[in-house]
Amino acid sequence: MAFMEKPPAGKVLLDDTVPLTAAIEASQSLQSHTEYIIRVQRGISVENSWQIVRRYSDFDLLNNSLQIAGLSLPLPPKKLIGNMDREFIAERQKGLQNYLNVITTNHILSNCELVKKFLDPNNYSASYTEIALQQVSMFFRSEPKWEVVEPLKDIGWRIRKKYFLMKIKNQPKERLVLSWADLGPDKYLSDKDFQYLIKLLPSCLHPYIYRVTFATANESSALLIRMFNEKGTLKDLIYKAKPKDPFLRKYCNPKKIQGLELQQIKTYGRQILEVLKFLHDKGFPYGHLHASNVMLEGDACRLLDLENSLLGLPSFYRSYFSQFRKINTLESVDVHCFGHLLYEMTYGRPPDSVPVDSFPPAPSMAVVAVLESTLSCEACKNGMPTVSRLLQMPLFSDVLLTTSEKPQFKIPTKLKEALRIAKECIEKRLIEEQKQIHQHRRLTRAQSHHGSEEERKKRKILARKKSKRSAVENNEEHSAKYSNSNNSGSGASSPLTSPSSPTPPSTAAALGLGKDVKEGKDVHVTPTSSTCASATSSSLASCEHRGAHTASAPGCEWCEPRGLTQLHPEFPKRNFEESRNL
Repeated sequence: MAFMEKPPAGKVLLDDTVPLTAAIEASQSLQSHTEYIIRVQRGISVENSWQIVRRYSDFDLLNNSLQIAGLSLPLPPKKLIGNMDREFIAERQKGLQNYLNVITTNHILSNCELVKKFLDPNNYSASYTEIALQQVSMFFRSEPKWEVVEPLKDIGWRIRKKYFLMKIKNQPKERLVLSWADLGPDKYLSDKDFQYLIKLLPSCLHPYIYRVTFATANESSALLIRMFNEKGTLKDLIYKAKPKDPFLRKYCNPKKIQGLELQQIKTYGRQILEVLKFLHDKGFPYGHLHASNVMLEGDACRLLDLENSLLGLPSFYRSYFSQFRKINTLESVDVHCFGHLLYEMTYGRPPDSVPVDSFPPAPSMAVVAVLESTLSCEACKNGMPTVSRLLQMPLFSDVLLTTSEKPQFKIPTKLKEALRIAKECIEKRLIEEQKQIHQHRRLTRAQSHHGSEEERKKRKILARKKSKRSAVENNEEHSAKYSNSNNSGSGASSPLTSPSSPTPPSTAAALGLGKDVKEGKDVHVTPTSSTCASATSSSLASCEHRGAHTASAPGCEWCEPRGLTQLHPEFPKRNFEESRNL
């Protein structure tokens, strides 16, 4: 087959679902206009940022292109006279910053090609429709029975996936849809396994899977053909939209917001859960459930785009579930995405934010119970229920499905193992991204808390207390040093012994009291002149009144009255009185 003879090398590593943020850093006035310097950042990494320069006319051009969405965007008005005044430029800069905040926080607008090219021209400068036409033309060289009727411009939300309305030459009334897409950052299958699995998709038969008519692939992209359905998708039914209209026009600002009837919610929900369980049991990763990927055919819902996980394309709701570390498997991703889908079916619009704190009134409390198990704060924090658990809940357990078509999807054992490994790699990348987001959130929270006014006041109070405590400690230390210096400078040092003090160890040994003193016994000493003379001759040698045992001299180490414990702390206290005259 000559399909895509010279494909670009490898997969596209850039994840288009990673949100972009933009901040105007400065403005510079030239001769006739003002330029705004904008810092754009992809994701949470400050290193992954760049600068762009835009004029007001560039903003105006973008705003005119986005009018197809039907939204009232807050672009500051034009001003022909006085538009170079400094005050006016500062005020306009604030308005343009608000405009950037609005378009980058809108889930649909932020993912559209117009906004991506405005903020990141280096990565989104190519014309993807022309690239897709070239690849499709190569395909038709070897498959002459197909013919392009018209391109279906921007009917999907993906930038790198394009659609064409087709027909078969010998059946001109039948209409088909051809989809072409690049490989994404989550493509981990080998080229051989990938191409085999893509060609295996037309053999998948299930009452709730929209059948693939033809599929082929090469090392860098894939092409699939399905029958065109005039009724459109489940999202078209909810928003009362025309299937061929551009994505922005259909879903950004619906004219009428109205959910489906309770019986439709129960039936469609049960059918979608059944096909998810079928894919999970087969070990086939999905992870791309949303209302635009569910085709309506009669009274049945049929799942679309099974090839997305094989192509490695990121999910529509990835920016939501990447915030929650407990949603870290493709099964739990499917359940969380089912919660988004159920919310849209119930209320006719997507949730304003996730997690959802409180749910509006619903047709049944059973609906709210399922929503709480998939979109509430507790569910996002603790983890998702299984598909089997959802099927057992009251909203779906009593739904009877009538279908005669038997599911059939045979996957060889070797390919099942390849799918398992690829699934683990997809989940590993998701877990790593969630970990980085969690760490960034903690750091941001800590910095915000540290810089808050209340925290600054606390730090000031603690600093004052610490300063006072240091001053008190310095004063005490200074007083102690001053006291010590006074004591040492008042004359002779304090006497060490006195006649009324306990006998020093050397003296006790000379008197034969060492053993008794050590053992703590009562010691009775009868002071005699001979004993005292022999025992204390060395100590009394320097005393001017040696031999005078009855009188005491002030300042004399033997005559100054001192306690026994000052000389020998182990001397028993009960010997104090008996040994005072020693």
